[in-house]
This record gives sequence, structure tokens and C-alpha cells, in this order.
Amino acid sequence: MSRDFQIRRDIFPVRYELFLWTLDHRTGNISYDGGQHGHMDMKEAQETPFLKQGQQNTETGITKRDQWERKTEFLMCAISGAVGIGNIWRFPYLCYKNGGGAFLIPYLVFLVLVGLPMFILEIGLGQYMQKAGFELWNICPIFKGLGVSAMCITFIMNIYYVMVLNWSAFYFVMSLTSELPWATCDNEWNTPMCVTGAEYNSTSTNITVDSTVEFWRYRTLQMSDSIESPDGIVMELVMCSIVVWILLYLCVCRGIKVTGKIMYVTSLFPYVILTILLIRGVTLDGAKEGIKFYLEPNFAYLQNYQVWIDAGTQILFSLGLTFGAMPMIGSYNKVHNNFYKDCFVIAAINSLTSIYGGFAVFSILGFMAKSQGVSISEVADAGPGLAFITYPKAVTQMPAAPFWSSLFFLMLFVVGFGTQIVGIETVVTPIVDLYPRRLRTVKGKLLFYGVFCVVSYIFGFVFLTKGGIYVFSLVDYYGASGMLLVWQLMWEAIAIGWVVGADYFYDAMEYMLGYRVGPWARMSWRYLTPTLSIALLVLQGLNFSLLSGAEGYEYPVGAHVFGTILGLVPILLLVFVAVWQILRSSGSLIQRMKTISTPVFDRPHHGSSTSNEFMKKRKFDTIF
Repeated sequence: MSRDFQIRRDIFPVRYELFLWTLDHRTGNISYDGGQHGHMDMKEAQETPFLKQGQQNTETGITKRDQWERKTEFLMCAISGAVGIGNIWRFPYLCYKNGGGAFLIPYLVFLVLVGLPMFILEIGLGQYMQKAGFELWNICPIFKGLGVSAMCITFIMNIYYVMVLNWSAFYFVMSLTSELPWATCDNEWNTPMCVTGAEYNSTSTNITVDSTVEFWRYRTLQMSDSIESPDGIVMELVMCSIVVWILLYLCVCRGIKVTGKIMYVTSLFPYVILTILLIRGVTLDGAKEGIKFYLEPNFAYLQNYQVWIDAGTQILFSLGLTFGAMPMIGSYNKVHNNFYKDCFVIAAINSLTSIYGGFAVFSILGFMAKSQGVSISEVADAGPGLAFITYPKAVTQMPAAPFWSSLFFLMLFVVGFGTQIVGIETVVTPIVDLYPRRLRTVKGKLLFYGVFCVVSYIFGFVFLTKGGIYVFSLVDYYGASGMLLVWQLMWEAIAIGWVVGADYFYDAMEYMLGYRVGPWARMSWRYLTPTLSIALLVLQGLNFSLLSGAEGYEYPVGAHVFGTILGLVPILLLVFVAVWQILRSSGSLIQRMKTISTPVFDRPHHGSSTSNEFMKKRKFDTIF
């Protein structure tokens, strides 16, 4: 190991964190260990010397990377990224479907053994590298494909997830009236088979359709007969989409300086509305039965492996893992932020929000079931069906129905809006990091975010057609499936736990935190997460079935082929990038594998003195 000269903070008590340089006497190269500003090589450090965040170097034109101004901004953004609409419409449904309170057992098992350790890994990795996306995986370049595939998945989600915002905005506007339009059957979109509320349940036959269902199908979606028949666009949704994308652009175009402030609203305001809805719900007749149905445990369900599959995939969706969002959020932290404690707080808030939201939903469903004289299982639903059919139907039977309806859809919009902002930043931030000279400037951000929003709107235009709901279901089923997320999670754990080395990353965490954490997370990265991920993949693969639509609709073969290709793209990107990294390296195959498995800032030609120690710690030579 070479002798080093390093100016340290304990020698110079003045804030000389920008002066943490390491000189390698063998090569004459200098590397930078930037304290709160992270790792950078000599070239990048020279381009942004002694600048405050957001300040531009007048000589090079490079603007210093922004950071969160306050710790609370990081927490609010992480909560917005983790707490989404799925906490409202997916978790409660899974809970009652899989044994009520008994479902909390597999849910908490996966949270402790997999979810929380991987959440700590993703936030910590972003904070340590001070990068996002593919640049994040400079810590292990052979896995840069993980960053590329995560960006691909998130981009796909961005262009179809915005439809939930469009629908929420449309329902909110339609709720601003004295009588809800889906409460009656005398509208121009209604058919002769239309019946309303309790009348539907007491006289329903195969030829009757509830008025709420007809409003969803024939007014909101204006559904065509199949995915092969777009039949034109839905102008109301087109206008909603334009307004939503403009609002999104205005929120993200100035970077996290503005986004961090907006997150206070998107994170906290939904809890106010949710609490109001809960208070109203528990005062309704039948609420007690609804909550009992939601949480009453049936431990026999734990013998069904599908319950464990649902719990595992729900943890991934709920915490926002593998999408690249959490590393992006962590990358704007100061390097020495205590993210470890923050992760426990965020994960606890996320899980408690899911349970809390279930009380609000099932208190209303209990009232709805009792007023109609049916079982709660007959009215409970998940996903868009719960938000845009079941809940709107329930509020029609409440006094002051338009008020409660508008509150609910405003809450859905704000929750989804915060998640969408995080999704946009997840895709844009890595590209901005790649071209900081042009894109980190105010003008560059305004232009690039604008282009991104326009392109996303154009790609998402297919969802605005009358056949758009079929495409929405197809992309949701194949393009962001649980199997895909588990696949990503498995390779993340292998990359850090085995290739980089869990001990090495524990050293990095100690550098950031100032203390060493217990072995629980390391055990998860190395053993528990890969093992459980493989088990989930096998079980999901054995039970995989092609997508089928509502009321027996069968998608054409071409649609399934398109969906399968869409799901395979992120997987193939991981493989292609790994092969490309091998081909572009020099030396024998073993030398190439060593090179592309070593953190960029730890390579000898980057002037670091830790490369030999790094290789020895991982015993990499024994692997090959």
C-alpha cells in the first residue's frame, strides 16, 4: 500500500471538508474524499471548486449539485415516494383477502427480513455515491444495468401512472355539483340496463348495470369494445392530462430546491383528508362490521403460499424498492446524514399509513354493505375498481355526498401527484448528472424538464383513447409486475452483498454514520434477500397466467406478446449492459471481471490507496 498524504478535519478544525484530498505517490494522481459532498475524481473537483450548492463555476460552466436544504425535505420526499395510492387501494384489499389481521404476520416478516434492510441499502447507496440511476452503480460497474433497467421501469410507470391522476382530477371536478352524476340513471351516457344503488343489489340480474359502473365505463373511459379498437380520444381526459403535466412541470422544473418545498404539501395534506374521511367513516352505521371484516385474523390463510407472495410483493411496491427512487432521494443528502435512523422512521410511517388507510376504506365499505343488505366481500374491491367504482358508489348513500366525494378524490390526486414527482426526478436526475454542464443550469433544467414532460405526454397519449383502459391494464400487468421487481431486488442484494461485499458497504455506512450498525442488514443482503427473492420468483413463475380483462374479456395474442416484450426489456438491459462492460474492458476475462466489479473511485488509476485493501477484504481473487 502506498504512503498517503491527507489533509484531515481533525488537524484543521476550520470547515475544510472540501480539502479532503488523497495523494498516491506511486502515480501522482489525486483523489477526493469529499466529506459531505461525496466522492469525486480530480477532474470533477476541479470543475466545481469551493462552490455552494446550485452555484455555477464561471470558468467551466459546471453548477454544483443541489442537496436538501433541510432534513425534513428529505423525509417528506421519501415519504411521498414510498406512500402512494397503493397504500389506499391495494394494501387494505390484500389484508382482507389474505386472512385479515393474519396477513400482517407475513407482511412484517418480509418487512424486517427484506424490505427494511434493502430500503437502508438503497438510501445509503445513493447518499454514499451522491449519484442516481446508472451512475449510482459506479460502485460496481458490471451492474450498471440495474440503474438503466430501473429508469426504464420508472419511465414506463410515469407515462401510465399519470392516468390515475387524470381520472382523480376528472372525478374531483365532477364532484363539484349538488348531485353526483353517477348517482342517477337519467344521464345521456346511461343505458336502459342502468339501475342505482340499493336498487341494483335488490333487483340486479345479468342484464342490469350499476349507475356507478356505467359512469366509469361510458362517461369517464368511454370504453371501446377491445384493445384493437381505440375509437378516438376522450377529450376530457386529454385536457386533464395537459393540466396535470403542466402542474408537474411547474413543480419539477427548478429542481429539488422547489420540489423539496412542494413535498411538504404532497406528504402531509393527504393525512389531513384521510383523517377527516376516517372520522366520518367510523360514525356511519356498519363501520364496526367493516373494520372487523378488515382486521379479523384467520390464521388458516398462512398455509397458503399465495399469501406470502402477496406480502413480499406488497413490501416492494409499498417501500418503492428497485424503482431507483430511493437512491435518487438519498443522493441529495449530505454524506454524513444519519440515514439509518431515517429509514426506520420512513418505513414505520409507510406501514402505519397502509393500516390507517384501511380503517378509512373499510369503515365506508361496512356502511355500504349494511345499507344494501349484502356481505362486505361483495362490495370490496382493489385498484381502480375500489377508487372509481366502489367508493363513489358508497358516498352516494351518504349525506352531503358531493363534499365527501370531492375530498376523497382530492386526496387521491395529491397522493399520486407526490409519487409522480418522485418518479420524474428518478428518471431525470441521472441524465442531469451525466451532463451537468448543460443540464444543471437554470436554463438547462427548464428546457430539459419541459422536453421530458412533453415526451412523456406523447408516449402516454395511447391511454387517452377509448381503448386506453385495455392498454393501461396490459402495461400495469406486464411492465411493472411483481416478478420484475423481485428480479431487480435479487440482483441488487447480490451486487452489494457478494460482489462489492457487505463488509465493504458496512465500512461505507460507518464512514457516513460515524458508528457501525449491527449485522442484521448485512445478513439480509448476503443471504435472506437473495434466498427469499429466488423463492418468490419460483412461486410466481409457477403460478403465472396471462392477463385476462374484466367480464371475461380475452386479450389478443399480439397484446400478450407486446406485454411480454415490455416485461423482458428491463431484464435484457441488465444482461446487455453487463456484457457491454465486459467487452469494453481490457485484459483477460478474469482481469476484466475484476475491473468492472471494483468501485470506480477505488481503482488504482483513480489514485486511491484503498484498492488493494478493498480487493483483499472481498477475497476477490479466490472467487475467480
